[in-house]
Order: sequence, then C-alpha cells, then structure tokens
Amino acid sequence: MQTRPEKDSMGIMEVPSDALYGAQTQRAVLNFPVSGYRFGRPFIRALGLIKWAAAQANRDLGRLDEERTRLIVQAAEEVIEGTLDKHFPIDIFQTGSGTSTNMNANEVIANRVSQLAGKPIGSKDPVHPNDHVNMGQSSNDVIPSAIHIAVGESIRNDLMTALEHLQHGLEAKTLEFWDIIKIGRTHLMDATPVRLGQEFSGYAKQVEHGKLRAGNAIAAVEELALGGTAVGTGLNSHPEFSGRVMGYLWNRTGVAFREARNHFEAQGAKDGLVEASGELRTIAVSLFKIANDIRWLGSGPRCGIGEIQLPATQPGSSIMPGKVNPVMCESVMQVSAQVFGNDTAVCWGGANGILELNVMMPMMAHNILESVRLLANVVRAFQDKCVNGITANRERCNQLVEYSMAMVTSLAPIIGYDRAAEIAKESAKTGKTVREICLEKRILPETELTRALDPVEMTKPGGDGAVGG
Repeated sequence: MQTRPEKDSMGIMEVPSDALYGAQTQRAVLNFPVSGYRFGRPFIRALGLIKWAAAQANRDLGRLDEERTRLIVQAAEEVIEGTLDKHFPIDIFQTGSGTSTNMNANEVIANRVSQLAGKPIGSKDPVHPNDHVNMGQSSNDVIPSAIHIAVGESIRNDLMTALEHLQHGLEAKTLEFWDIIKIGRTHLMDATPVRLGQEFSGYAKQVEHGKLRAGNAIAAVEELALGGTAVGTGLNSHPEFSGRVMGYLWNRTGVAFREARNHFEAQGAKDGLVEASGELRTIAVSLFKIANDIRWLGSGPRCGIGEIQLPATQPGSSIMPGKVNPVMCESVMQVSAQVFGNDTAVCWGGANGILELNVMMPMMAHNILESVRLLANVVRAFQDKCVNGITANRERCNQLVEYSMAMVTSLAPIIGYDRAAEIAKESAKTGKTVREICLEKRILPETELTRALDPVEMTKPGGDGAVGG
C-alpha cells in the first residue's frame, strides 16, 4: 500500500496515499482495532452538518474569511451527502470523548479543501483542520452535539414515519375485523368475548403512543452542547457562535435544535440521551407485545389458536414440508430484544459522566442509533410483509366463542355467581357448551337465554355485569 507522510503534534505518521484523513485518524485506526463497527451514515452526516454550520457562523462573526468559508462549506456538503464516508475508518470503541472521530472529520474536510484548491493533500493549505475547520469548537462539544443531531434526525425522518405506516395498517385491520367476535383471553385462559377489531385497536393505539414517545425522544435531544468547547466554559468560542450555528441547523434539519441552557450539564452528563433511549425501549416493548400476540393468534394452523392467518413469506422448516412460521413476528421480537440490550448499554454509558465530560459517547452513539435504525426497518417490514396480509378465520373465532366456558359470565348477574360457576364446571367436565347445559337444565327461557348469551352484547360496556377478570 502506498503511503504519504502526515504530521500532527506527536510527529510523523504514514497515511494511505489515497486517504483524505490525516495523522490523528491513522493513529486511531492503529490503536483501536477492536470491533470493526464504524459510525454510520446518520452520525457522519451530523458531523458534516456541524462543520458546515460552524464555518458559516464563524464567517458571520468575522472570524473566518469568505474564501475559506466557501471551501469548508463545499467539502462539508460532501460529508453531509455521504460521498466521503469511506474516509471515516475509526472503530466505535475508541477514545471516550470521540476526539479521534472529530479530528477525522476535521482532517477529511481540510484535505478535501486542499484538493478543491489545487493544493497537495496534507499541506493544510488553505485550510487547517484545527485552526479553521474546528474553529470555536472542541471534540467535547462537537461529539455530543453530533449524537443529538443524528438521533433527532433519524427518529424524525425514519422511525416516526415507519410507526405511522404501521399505525395506519393496524387501524385498517381494526375496521376490517370489527364485526368478528372471538374469545378473549386473560392469563392465557378463556375470558369473555371480544371483537377481533377491538384487539387490533389496542395494537394501533400502542403504536400511536409510540409515535408520541418518539416525539418525546426528539425533544430530549434538542439541546446541543456546541459552544461549551472543552469543559463548558466556551473558551476560544465567540459568545454568539452557538446561537448562530443553531439557526443554520434548525433551518437545514427541521428539528428545533437549540443551545444548551447549561453547558456543564450538556457535556458532563448525557441524561437526555438516556431519556431518548428509554423512549425507544418503551416503543420496543410495545412492538414485542404486538408481534407476540399476533403470532399466538395465528398459531396452528390446525392445532393452535388459529383465529387469524398470517401471510406466508418463506418455508418454515428444512424437514417438515409445508410448514410456515411467523417469521416476521419473530424478527420484530428479536429487534426488540436487541433494543433492550442497547438501552442497557446507553444507560451504563450515561452513568459514566465523570466531572466535566462523559467518556462513553461513541459507544452510546452507536447503540442508540442502532436502535433507531433497527426499529425503523423492522416496523416497516412488519407492516408490509405481515400485518397488511393478515386474514381472519371467522369460523374458528365463532367456534371457540361458543365452546368457551367463559360464556357463562354474562349469566352471573342473572342467576348468581355460584350457580354460574357450577355450570362452568359441568361444561369443563362434560365437554358440552354453556348454552347446551342451560337449555337442558332450563336455566332460563330460551329467548332470554339467547339474549344473555349473545357474544356481541358481551363486547359492549356493562355486557358482562362488571365481573372482574
């Protein structure tokens, strides 16, 4: 591999000749051969946005000349758009402040500017990575700001739209299944009847709440540390720098990013990020419940509950011909479990804000952004490949309602709890339905019995005599 020499404060480093990064990035590549995980597109985009906005803010404040600003903005745009992603090679598990990655961005932009200006890579001419690209900034305020920007944009643009897609799909199934009566279940045991549409309305509402929680997660990361520089005091940064940067970022992203009200909190703690991760965890809990319910309701197809049928997406067994499994539900559940684990890592990272700086930021960034990415992808796939194609097995639903001992619940207010319980026990012992036993014993006149055992009425408020579950 051909190399070129680049210099930083520690001396000369040999850097791949075609790389736009410099000596500090190369040191990090050699020092942290840990996981193979790299920062993804949302985070690199966020770094580009910060450098893009910072250059313009510094120009507005008279600290950076027009030509350097133009060149930095042009190179930063390439970082924003993703054309320079291959020049960001540093492992996630690096210096806890993310200094290596901030310098990676500074070096890439400075060297790209050199190319644009017709100067040699590594010459730091006409732009220096520290003096110009990093002007008014520190890794200690850039990296937390980049995390917040990446998380806010990803949730807004990817996760919230995916959740809305699933919500609409579940609401459509609510209407489609509204007239289908089935048996309810509590403790996995037969309970009073419920509309299949009522079950799905609960799932739709969970996802609707998930959208609100995603909005709360965005609100938790709208304050940015930028402007605090090294420890929160703002040393070497213009007092108006942060506010001007926020204006550029808000206009570009549509997210209401604003300067942190207290820079010492913003840099010493990562509570907002922990809060956002907690909202994602709650969304994952909801999705796990929905997917798990749907696979239970579709179990069978002949020897399980079998009240709904899931679309067949792929063969389910290498040995059992014709077997089809609820694979899309299982995918959602696995993603949810991963999000639970990611949230635990983010929590531990947030707890390690030591004095004026948190030193777990790259790991926290990786985990929370991975949660957003996985949730957004699996939610959309779940709607398109599973929920959209669910059909109801009406005959099976009717059969189980009639056969259930829980049908006796609506008789309890009429004949008393104890007598109703005797009928339920006899139904369990003999295999006869509640209706059959009541007719045999002439518990009620047939017309009154038919009205009392109407499963449709049992799905309405007060229909079961307010008996507890």
